[in-house]
Amino acid sequence: MNPLSKAMSAASSGMDAQAFRLQIVSENISNADTPGYQRKLLSFQSIMDGISKTGEVEVGPVTLDTREGEREFDPGHPLADDQGYVTFSNVTMMTELADAREAGRSYEANLATFRQAREMYGSLIDLLRR
Repeated sequence: MNPLSKAMSAASSGMDAQAFRLQIVSENISNADTPGYQRKLLSFQSIMDGISKTGEVEVGPVTLDTREGEREFDPGHPLADDQGYVTFSNVTMMTELADAREAGRSYEANLATFRQAREMYGSLIDLLRR
């Protein structure tokens, strides 16, 4: 695989990973008001090709944030426990919005890398035609 193809492949895998990250963030935001919901966390892993890293990235396992959500005393709530407390989600909107912004910017950076490699590949083909 030539270096330009490797760059395009790495950028493509990065865009896929960041798109999945945005999906997880949107799930967290949409369930922020759901009592008992635990925030989903995402990790990334480098892809190994034999001995060396390829520059590509893949999504690791999705895990749940173990922090307990805010507890509020409301004995009349249908989801209240035996003591009358309701546990809400542990999603913090500021954290999710920051994650969404970071994922969007990372996606844009990977897209710029992909476009640049594609332009260089096109220029190389034009030079070879002459």
